Amino acid sequence: MKTRIFFAMLFSLIYTAGFAQLRVEKNEAFKRGEFLKYKAYYDAVLTGEVIAGTCTFEIKDENKKIKDRDTYHVEVVGKTKGAFNWFYKVYDRYDTYIDVQTLAPWLFMRRVNEGGYIINQDITFNQNKNLAYFVDNKKNRTSNIETPEYVHDILSAIYYARTIDISQLDVNGEFRVKFMLDDTIYSTKVIYQGKETIKTSFGKVRCLKIKPQVLTGTVFKDPFPVTIWVTDDKNKIPIVGESSIIVGKVKMELIEYGGLRNPFTSLVK
Repeated sequence: MKTRIFFAMLFSLIYTAGFAQLRVEKNEAFKRGEFLKYKAYYDAVLTGEVIAGTCTFEIKDENKKIKDRDTYHVEVVGKTKGAFNWFYKVYDRYDTYIDVQTLAPWLFMRRVNEGGYIINQDITFNQNKNLAYFVDNKKNRTSNIETPEYVHDILSAIYYARTIDISQLDVNGEFRVKFMLDDTIYSTKVIYQGKETIKTSFGKVRCLKIKPQVLTGTVFKDPFPVTIWVTDDKNKIPIVGESSIIVGKVKMELIEYGGLRNPFTSLVK
């Protein structure tokens, strides 16, 4: 009996020690219940504002335990609306489960249907061993990937970046985030371009202006084509994002919010 108790205690110590080594990150930016809704539109002199669709970011009011760890379940849904559905219907959904303490993901699910182009992928992260198990459900392909410490998926990277106090950076200062997309690891750079007050549907908002690096290829030739304005308060909410094209701009703009962790103090009254 004493031998069994000894080994049970030893196993318990080994088990808990593995998790004790995980980092603890400070998060004052978001909480469960946060809801953000954006409109996506094309804006040009000749056409004016043409709404293409909407995108919602929601931190579900639930706590799914993964490896006995508390998580934030973030769900993002993007879809076209109106006439756009006739010629190019889009319904994209992304889910990530982010560790409450490390702010790194345990599970990421990507479901994309863009005009019949389908992506159906899952990534299971083992943040204790710096490994990820990638599954492409459509192509019936799997792989085990070695990862950097606390690697992100493309969604958890956004929420982690919100916890970084970029206002302390010098203008044109930068920070990096490592993330996994498909079965490949990337390191993206985000450049801070200073403070700016912009007009929105809510009124004037004091913002921090940033330019994130994106993957170049068939869509973007410039590695920094997108500009994003985030609130200059503890929430660090993305307010507006825009990218210039040959004629006009493609934009996303916040149109609805709720469940914020902090008061919306960057809104100028």
